[in-house]
Amino acid sequence: MAALFPRWSNRVARGVIAAVVLLVLGLPVALMAWVRTPYNLGQGYPIEQPVQFDHRHHVADDGIDCRYCHSAVERSSTAGIPSTSLCMNCHGQIWNTSPLLAPVRASYETGRPIAWNRVHQLPDFVYFDHAIHVGKGIGCVSCHGRVDLMPRVFQVAPLTMGWCLDCHRAPERHLRPLDQITNMAWTPDRPQLEVGRELKARYGVREMTTCTTCHR
Repeated sequence: MAALFPRWSNRVARGVIAAVVLLVLGLPVALMAWVRTPYNLGQGYPIEQPVQFDHRHHVADDGIDCRYCHSAVERSSTAGIPSTSLCMNCHGQIWNTSPLLAPVRASYETGRPIAWNRVHQLPDFVYFDHAIHVGKGIGCVSCHGRVDLMPRVFQVAPLTMGWCLDCHRAPERHLRPLDQITNMAWTPDRPQLEVGRELKARYGVREMTTCTTCHR
C-alpha cells in the first residue's frame, strides 16, 4: 500500500515543529532584549524642542546655574520647567527680535506655555524625588550627563531599575559636596570612593534598596 504522505512531508513537519518551538521560546527573549535597547529606552537620541535652546551657550558660555531655570530641584520631587517670563528676563533685552525666539515671544504675549517635550520619562509606577537626591550630594551630571556640552538635550543614562539600584547600593561612587551639585566639570581632589564615603557619613546617606523606596 502506498504511503499516505510523501517522505519529504516528514522533514516539513519537523521543520514546522522546530519553528513553532523557536517562536514560542524566542519571541519573549527577543522582546526582553528589545525593551533594553538604547533606542527603546530613549538613550542617546536628542529630543526636538519647539525652541532651539542650546545648553552649551546658556550653561557653558553664559555660566547660568541649573537652578536658575530648574528652580524647584532643591525643594520638590520635580526639577521644574522655566516659565516664559523667566526666559524673557533675558530675552526681553537680548535677541529680542530673533526669529528663533518667535515661539517664546508668542508664549509671553498670549500667556500659553511653551509645549516642551520631555527628555527623561520614568514609568508612572516609579517615584523619583529630585530634592532628596540633590540634598544628599548627587550632582546633576550623575543622571543627566554633561548637559553643558549638549546642543540638544538627550537621555544619557538608561534609567532602568538595575541602573538605579547600582547607585543605591553604592552611593559613595557618585556623592559630591553640596556646593558642587550643579558643577558639571567637578572632579574630586582625592579618590572618589574616599570622598564619597566621607560625604555618605556626613550627609547620612542610606543604601535604600527596598521596593517601597521607588514603588509607592
